[in-house]
Amino acid sequence: MTAMGKKARKAARALALAGPEVRTRAIAGMASALRKQADQVLAANTADLEAAATKGMATAMMDRLALDAARLDGVIGALESIAAIPDPVGVETARWTPANGLDIARVRTPIGVLAIIYESRPNVTADAAALAVRAGNAVILRGGSECLRSNLAIHAALVEGLEAAGLSADTVQIVTTRDRAAVGHILTGLDGSIDLLIPRGGRSLVERVKADARVSVLGHLEGVNHVYVHQSADPATARAIAVNAKMRRVSVCGAAETLLIDRAVADSLLPLIAADLTAAGCEIRGDETTCALVPNAIAATEADWSTEFLAAVIAVRVVDDIDAALDHVARYGSGHTESIIATDDRAIERFLAEADAGIILANASTQFADGGEFGFGGEIGISTDRLHARGPVGAEQLTSFKYVIRGKGQTRP
Repeated sequence: MTAMGKKARKAARALALAGPEVRTRAIAGMASALRKQADQVLAANTADLEAAATKGMATAMMDRLALDAARLDGVIGALESIAAIPDPVGVETARWTPANGLDIARVRTPIGVLAIIYESRPNVTADAAALAVRAGNAVILRGGSECLRSNLAIHAALVEGLEAAGLSADTVQIVTTRDRAAVGHILTGLDGSIDLLIPRGGRSLVERVKADARVSVLGHLEGVNHVYVHQSADPATARAIAVNAKMRRVSVCGAAETLLIDRAVADSLLPLIAADLTAAGCEIRGDETTCALVPNAIAATEADWSTEFLAAVIAVRVVDDIDAALDHVARYGSGHTESIIATDDRAIERFLAEADAGIILANASTQFADGGEFGFGGEIGISTDRLHARGPVGAEQLTSFKYVIRGKGQTRP
């Protein structure tokens, strides 16, 4: 695997110097090749799904693994969107002249070589490759063993697009073995070749990477996301958002896992929201007050408040006020996505200011926690870190910067 790192380092240098037009052509070529090879990709995915079903894979994980014609068309569309967004490399983000007369500019630069470890999401193979290329980075991909056939089929198309644009196939490499030892090799940094490691998966994966990695890590933790219904919320808005945030797709990291509702409106509004959720097929696990108001609710355990269910299950708690809601979010949230439903501007602004997460929404579903919805074309994931990048990680977030200084013969006294 050390050889992969060396090849990636060489490819990264060439890619950074290739220019935005070449990178655009490569990403567009990836999309075109993926569309041309759609049948092969879907056949590979069918084989992965059959093997996963035989092994008894959980329903939520099966949903993440599954591709059909519509989903694959969405993956291709994401690549086309990434090809169309402005190239971030070389963009000047600030320029000034201090008292010493130097002309100082801050300019975006590629990070270098990325390594991305992920689980059960073949779409990440395409998204990660395209975003890495858009930002001028080479990338080494290590997907979950359960989707290896799908990932290899997608990767074959990506390589075709790269080579058609005159770029090396080593720009986007994929680990072809299911051997778990490959992850350990990547965590060492492959002899200094890897500049940034990005894990995208469950808590156990992210925690292992953060504990064992010998290179910088950009974390993507689970989405223990809350929808908070303030006493000023419009009832129809609250009902629509609560159901969408939980049930649009329960297996995505932007799905709501806990509903908080002010006691002042719980008697009138919570039974309606609960009925909507139940009709959509959602199980409700509630605190004592919730169970008294919602006959079909079952008692929540302490563990439920910090669980990413990734299933048609939601934890519900009645809170006294916004103070209690913010306290709950601070204690149990994972720093991913939080939403308030309210018409009181002061409550909204307070929640936006005080809730601590990469994405904070007002009067909108948590399912908008997606780089594509932000106009990024796609995303590597949602960073729950505080340094370098937070929230959706798109092409811009996969760059660093350097200072370019132009002088006129100045020497420092």
